[in-house]
Amino acid sequence: MVEFHNRTEAGRMLAQSLMDYANHQDLLVLALPRGGVPVAFEVAQALNAPLDVCIVRKLGVPGHKELAMGAIAAGDIGILNYDVINTLGIDKETIKIVGAEELQELQRRDRKYRGDAPPINIKNKTVILIDDGIATGSTIRAAITLIKQQQPAKLIIGVPVAPASTYEELKLEVDEIVSLMTPKIMSAIGLWYEDFSQTTDEEVEELLRLGGRRR
Repeated sequence: MVEFHNRTEAGRMLAQSLMDYANHQDLLVLALPRGGVPVAFEVAQALNAPLDVCIVRKLGVPGHKELAMGAIAAGDIGILNYDVINTLGIDKETIKIVGAEELQELQRRDRKYRGDAPPINIKNKTVILIDDGIATGSTIRAAITLIKQQQPAKLIIGVPVAPASTYEELKLEVDEIVSLMTPKIMSAIGLWYEDFSQTTDEEVEELLRLGGRRR
């Protein structure tokens, strides 16, 4: 099942499928941290575009944190995956507790990655949103909602792997979606990588610095 050595290789491969946007005026590459940042860095470098982050937090199922029952983003944006919630019988109190914990982490990451710098203006920009893969789609949908509020000229999703069903659904929500792999049956994203070790805050900060987030 392994298709990519690591996120860097996946990013370089993904960039080849997005070269039509290279040197595009008002192009911005946004990454979902942390795992999406190494992928997005390679795309941004290849396309000659600035790199920034779109900070969204997955609401993981207690005991199975990789399985998303929803996601949150800045501006009180929340997306719930009712298929997961109803199937596992997750109650409202559990969702509330997990949501509060993830909001704290979202705010911590915002301070850590941005400092005092404001996010890059998205309005009327062509935005390519990158992650290291899509599982349930909750996280990417929260990011889409957040980005659309800021009125980009165009929104493209780019990922190394996404389930075929989610890929088809997202085609209706954005201007374009590019996924290198679209398996009919999707298990954990990490199974598609030889090296899926966790990206650190320090790596994210370094890649954002190199990617010219404040340019």
